[in-house]
Amino acid sequence: MKQYRISPGSKVTLAEIDPDDTGDYRANDKGKAEAEEDTKSLLQRLRQLQERLYAASTQTLLIVLQAMDTGGKDGTIKHVMSGVNPQGCRVASFKVPTAPELAHDFLWRVHHEVPPKGQIGIFNRSHYEDVLVTRVHGQITDKLAQQRFVHINNFEKLLSQSSTTVVKFFLHISKDEQRKRLEARLRDPEKQWKFNTNDLEERKLWSEYQAAHESAIAATSTEYAPWYVVPANHKWYRNLVVAATVVTTMERMKLKRVPARAGIDPAKIKIE
Repeated sequence: MKQYRISPGSKVTLAEIDPDDTGDYRANDKGKAEAEEDTKSLLQRLRQLQERLYAASTQTLLIVLQAMDTGGKDGTIKHVMSGVNPQGCRVASFKVPTAPELAHDFLWRVHHEVPPKGQIGIFNRSHYEDVLVTRVHGQITDKLAQQRFVHINNFEKLLSQSSTTVVKFFLHISKDEQRKRLEARLRDPEKQWKFNTNDLEERKLWSEYQAAHESAIAATSTEYAPWYVVPANHKWYRNLVVAATVVTTMERMKLKRVPARAGIDPAKIKIE
């Protein structure tokens, strides 16, 4: 899945990355079925790696999810993390800052949500909201955004040096796919609660958001906290790419099986 990783210092042009891409899988029912089978295998491996992470409690994994509205952050969490032990996984969602949060620096509320050792943490939206939404709506200047990129890189470097592995995903959908998903929400009584008329106002700023994402990703994709731009028009392929990347990332963490406690020989213990 290296083709989706953004190399440090690279220019990012989202228009040149196909959100309909399905890699080596055909974009049909057969390709979908094959990808879903491969995803199942990856999730089995993920469960094993998570157990080792939790048992050792010496490292942390932080997954950052960003996307345009309807991009699939919730769906990614639901499917990719479906089999992990809830005791070892925590999700933090960052909404409009509260008054106490605004009274501090923009990273204050974020650092508090970084998971402890042994945990997988997921940021459903993140500190990047403060260089995306705020920038698009003119709440911060381009100069301040550039300063915040430096702070973000330093923050993520601190996490990396504190045994936290950071991996970041931008779930890339097309404007037409967003329209289809918004319409689907309106038609489905079980999903109508998700629809917000403000989504339509934000949709009018599509180009501005694309430019803001390009700038943020290019400035903050590093060796210690890389960005992956994931083609997300096909949900099944999105799940596969994220699952494969998370598994590969955790394998690089060299998580070892935790041995029995000192003085315990499982072969000699007899339980009556």
